[in-house]
Amino acid sequence: MKKTLTDVLFFCKLGYYDILIYSKLGNYMITRSIQALIESSLFKGKAVILYGARQVGKTTLIREIEKKYPDDSLYINCDEPDLRTALTDVTSTALKNLVGGKRLVLIDEAQRVRNIGLTLKLFTDQLHDVQVIATGSSSLDLSNEIVEPLTGRKYEFYLYPFSLTELKIIYSPIELKRIIETRMVMGMYPDIVLKPDESSYQLRSLSESYLYKDVLQYQDIRRPELLEKLLKALALQVGQEVSYNELSNLLDVSKTTVRNYVQLLEKTFVIFRLPPFSRNLRTELRKLRKIYFYDTGIRNALINNLNPLDLRQDVGQLWENFMISERLKLQSNSGNVVNTYFWRTHRQVEMDYLEEAGGALQAFEFKFKPRKNRIPKAFHDAYPDCPVEFINRDNFQCFTGLDGEKR
Repeated sequence: MKKTLTDVLFFCKLGYYDILIYSKLGNYMITRSIQALIESSLFKGKAVILYGARQVGKTTLIREIEKKYPDDSLYINCDEPDLRTALTDVTSTALKNLVGGKRLVLIDEAQRVRNIGLTLKLFTDQLHDVQVIATGSSSLDLSNEIVEPLTGRKYEFYLYPFSLTELKIIYSPIELKRIIETRMVMGMYPDIVLKPDESSYQLRSLSESYLYKDVLQYQDIRRPELLEKLLKALALQVGQEVSYNELSNLLDVSKTTVRNYVQLLEKTFVIFRLPPFSRNLRTELRKLRKIYFYDTGIRNALINNLNPLDLRQDVGQLWENFMISERLKLQSNSGNVVNTYFWRTHRQVEMDYLEEAGGALQAFEFKFKPRKNRIPKAFHDAYPDCPVEFINRDNFQCFTGLDGEKR
């Protein structure tokens, strides 16, 4: 593949040891952490829904599960028009004929099937011995159509790009620490990690259109160029409070349009929001939000900056986004449900990230370079019992689950 100048510069910044690490990637099959949770939910009378952005490995994952039922499974790819038709407004009798006695049915890209919720309801209500797993690269149509029909009849899981803990099959702890800067820049999408020689090309291709193909096909999206401008604006505001009013003025559209586009990008797993944490103190922010990217490589490609860290001015933003995304993956892959926030006062006193679970509150600050840090007095005074940790490039292992003991 033809290399761009950025590719050449990027690989020139790598040391000899890093090149040796890259050379051993080969065709590794990385076991996804969420797989065990999914398998533990099978054959319990409920449909399993696996959400995730395009190219994060949903098909590969369900195909791995399929291998455990070699003679007793049916894979249905809903990119095929005739298979979509076979699942649309279907009767239970037709479903039984389609399944043909198989115990495991895998429906890939299920959001393409009209009224898919009713079809999945038939599986759970009428085909009691059949386990169905449905995947969707967006929650747009799929979630809208399954909420009512599948109330109490589904388990939902989310597959994200690779996590650091999943890369332990490739890298030793020392190697993981060495390649952290590369992963901050290039991100964690499977093809980007496993095919480093093509990573710049693949990343740009993914960020330009393919990742939000579902958004572009949505009936209310009439201005794709607006979507691109919004994404770039959000990419430049990572780690900052985002105001819909300011974005609407910048893009010359209504506040409602901005809000709708942000929600669509969330539903296609491109971005996620952190709300402000408040216990009703007068000085605390309550209305703004922070927006992060599930993958920092996508974020960097959007602003056309794949430079190494020593050539960048946004290392702090990148580190914050990367760590919060890794923490989100860790909690999700572990089956943990936590509330997540940021904290900031009107005087700009801040705490980057808060988690609340079981009534307990934890706070974290992200500083890429190790240094002495102080807990903001305003935060300590307001929440004296809340532990605060500072996460840097030397101590991130526990925070991201790499040492096996999650805080």
